[in-house]
Amino acid sequence: MKVYQEKQEMVNTGIEITNYEILQEKAKDGLLKLSMSIGIEVMRMMFEEDVTMYAGPKGKHGTVERVGYRHGSDKTTVVMGGKKIHVERPRVRAADGSGELPLPSLGQFQTEDPLNDAIMAKLLAGVSTRKYTSTIEGDIKGGAVCTSKSEVSRRFIKEMDKMMEELFTRPLCDDYPVIMMDGLELGKMTILAAMGIDRDGRKHMLGIIEGGSENTEVAKGLLADLTGRGLDPSRPRLYVLDGGKALHKAVTDVFGKEALIQRCQVHKKRNVLSYLPKSEQANVSKDLTMAYREFEYAEAKGQLLSIAKRLEGRYPKATASILEGLEETLTVHRLKIPGLLRETLCSTNPMESANSACRGIIRRVSNFKDGEMALRHAAAGFMGAERGFKRVRGYKHMGVLLAMLKIQSDDQAVIKTA
Repeated sequence: MKVYQEKQEMVNTGIEITNYEILQEKAKDGLLKLSMSIGIEVMRMMFEEDVTMYAGPKGKHGTVERVGYRHGSDKTTVVMGGKKIHVERPRVRAADGSGELPLPSLGQFQTEDPLNDAIMAKLLAGVSTRKYTSTIEGDIKGGAVCTSKSEVSRRFIKEMDKMMEELFTRPLCDDYPVIMMDGLELGKMTILAAMGIDRDGRKHMLGIIEGGSENTEVAKGLLADLTGRGLDPSRPRLYVLDGGKALHKAVTDVFGKEALIQRCQVHKKRNVLSYLPKSEQANVSKDLTMAYREFEYAEAKGQLLSIAKRLEGRYPKATASILEGLEETLTVHRLKIPGLLRETLCSTNPMESANSACRGIIRRVSNFKDGEMALRHAAAGFMGAERGFKRVRGYKHMGVLLAMLKIQSDDQAVIKTA
């Protein structure tokens, strides 16, 4: 899900190189801020529950017998993230005039940090709750009280569930002319993720599901979830996929045989090179790169066919790989997408920064108990990554893509009615 990508270098293989240390550091920073905002929101909800306990529901004065009355608010300090922070707390005055009533949750936050920021940072950076005590002890200063690992687990899971609900139940009302799908390996678990690019070139995480990209039913399940939340299947769009047959079938099953699919050129190059000896890989990689860089569809296709013919005698599997799905590796060429936007849409690389953030976050969790646990951690990672999403490279040419998608859609409509 290009969030924290600092530097990118395209080498002969065409593989994107990322500064992972910077990536992970920024991912942790973004997730830390996310965790703080969630913690503060939970605290406010607890304050309101305390006030309701005394004064009844807001605006319904005559419906319950009250022991107190709402009496404005003022500033106070609570413990959050291992340090004191200033917050606004509601005040309640006793109905019998005896004075102000205490908020039980306020006292708790002023003396104890039940899920402090340092704990969340460590957890989201990949430390399981079983290692919580040993890894956090050195980070807590100023007398903050540590909770038990079971309490940390309960609170952490609760907040992860909220993250999942927020991210994966939100309505998909906006139009996403580009959808990218890719698999993410988390230990022994696999997560399939979908990301959308809107008309302004902004990236949005749309959904995740447990299961690999090689499973058609899993992929269809994810797409069905997206359409169920409002994604219009009739809208023309470009689907950028890693090249797996299962993803391809899922997209065409859900969105129709006419769905425009761009096969990831980076994945294709890796596949072709895997059938070649090392002595041949550099030259062939360079030739493939030059072919894909051609602007005109006919020129690019001609060069690819020439490479395939050259390799046919000695390396038939490499030739077969080039020819397999060739047309779909050149969809951006047929659409005449210009410059940087073409480079962005010719592969699933725009998802790599978010995927890398997730890997960094859970890298030290050695064993996921189940798929739900993997989903929780992936949701946290993708939400943190999403907070730092920037517009894709070449976003100023999104209008060209939209126009070409409409032309393609109109042409298909004419063919159907002919």
